[in-house]
Amino acid sequence: MTKKLSLFLITGIIACQAKAQGPEITSWIQNVTAKGYGGIVSNVQLVQYNTTDVYVSASCIPGYSIGPWIGDPNIPANMNFVYKITRNPAPNTGTLTKVGLGHVGVWKNGVSIFNSLDANSYGGLGYWNQNAYVFEGSSFDNCLGHPAPGGEYHHHVSPKCLYDITDGTHHSPIIGYAFDGYPIYGAYGYADTSTTGGTVKRMNSSFQLRTTMVHRDTLPDGTVLSPADYGPDVSVTPLGSYQEDYTFIAGSGDLDVHNGRWCHTPEYPAGTYAYFVTIDASLAPQYPYTIGLTYYGIVQPGNTGPMGGHNTPPGGTTVYVSPSLGVAEVNTKQISAEVFPNPANNYLNLFIQPIASSNFIVTLTDDAGRTVFTQNNIQPTILYSLNVSNIPAGMYIMTIKNEVVSYTEKVVIAK
Repeated sequence: MTKKLSLFLITGIIACQAKAQGPEITSWIQNVTAKGYGGIVSNVQLVQYNTTDVYVSASCIPGYSIGPWIGDPNIPANMNFVYKITRNPAPNTGTLTKVGLGHVGVWKNGVSIFNSLDANSYGGLGYWNQNAYVFEGSSFDNCLGHPAPGGEYHHHVSPKCLYDITDGTHHSPIIGYAFDGYPIYGAYGYADTSTTGGTVKRMNSSFQLRTTMVHRDTLPDGTVLSPADYGPDVSVTPLGSYQEDYTFIAGSGDLDVHNGRWCHTPEYPAGTYAYFVTIDASLAPQYPYTIGLTYYGIVQPGNTGPMGGHNTPPGGTTVYVSPSLGVAEVNTKQISAEVFPNPANNYLNLFIQPIASSNFIVTLTDDAGRTVFTQNNIQPTILYSLNVSNIPAGMYIMTIKNEVVSYTEKVVIAK
């Protein structure tokens, strides 16, 4: 009786854990050994979660082959991102948040999602904003991505190497998450939004070219511009080159102004709001490509902006290890760390190799056993630069530990 009860309790605990691990936790492509571009470990290195958020640590380097980038002098680099995705997304019933420049979401392989624009507008007017696919497309590699200044590899359009864009007979998989916490699917979904299953079709954008526009003298909302604010004539620069060459016509396609819809999907059979990447019948990217001009939901702080994407997970998070990763690939009992330079002067760099544990405390103690430095919430797979400029010269013991494992190394501070 006792054994049966114990088995029942264990089974129940496992079932509850499985239920708690939704697609926002399990959809990521994890890897801790395979190298991508530049010998950098590719895809997602660590997934942590609690009841409110998922923290995704990634290099921003995909597992598929990338490059070359014709005319683009930038080189992909390890971005050491920790993206924060809410587990409780909610519609924004107030002023909608514009989808800005830089990363606006993250693909399931840890690569950044950019919106439809580059950073330029015609004549610097702030409108007639340039379509990145048109103005930068020649620099895209075969997977339709390229690196930004600073090394952030990204896709403005449907990432054709991430999933099978030719499979129009099955509902597309989740291929990423927007920063409002809602999933992004590939280009194909159920025709019927009210149920799971049935006919699958390619999702069409409801943004349409302004084919009756001869001169770029009005904006999509009807605003008539002064001659000084005209864009280049359509006869000179083809329609589709600028964001304002498109207008949203509700019901003309399958998707709303955010390039998504409320529907039922294989991962969310009870229904969810979901974005879809858009491609045309020839499988070429279709504007607005990923997310529209605004997010559907409430966007959390921490991911957007110049320093966005470097969140610190709080204590008490759970590490999720994908079954496809294989437990043997993830060190569960021993910390392996790189500490450099050693001797150090003002800054000491620390990188903890992938391990199925997180939220470490780093301390430095002197030869008298006094703690002279403490840093909390240190995560594996992220490169930290620790400021030790106020610590006197000498030899110290660095300890890296949490409630599960610990590691020590001698560190020399030289002045």
